[in-house]
Amino acid sequence: MTLTYVYADQTAVLGPLATYAEPHAYDLCETHSERLSAPRGWEVLRLAQPAPPGPSNDDLLALADAVREAGRPAPVQRTLPEAETGRETTRRGHLRVLSSDH
Repeated sequence: MTLTYVYADQTAVLGPLATYAEPHAYDLCETHSERLSAPRGWEVLRLAQPAPPGPSNDDLLALADAVREAGRPAPVQRTLPEAETGRETTRRGHLRVLSSDH
């Protein structure tokens, strides 16, 4: 919250966080804004905090696309037979043993 003073009216105004720097305005954390008190004879005016905006449809679609993409299996890269330099002699699981003709 941002605190400003209206000295002519003896009022301390506590409102939403300011979007730009202004002299004599003080940004307070939630704890200090709740515990704020003013000098005797002054009034504290607390302006309503606007509700934070929720995610937009674009945000939700982007998140769904990212989850869908992450769930797809990675493409298997296979070596073309003509690109291999040796001949397969045996297999152990996903590993292949190749013999070279050198």
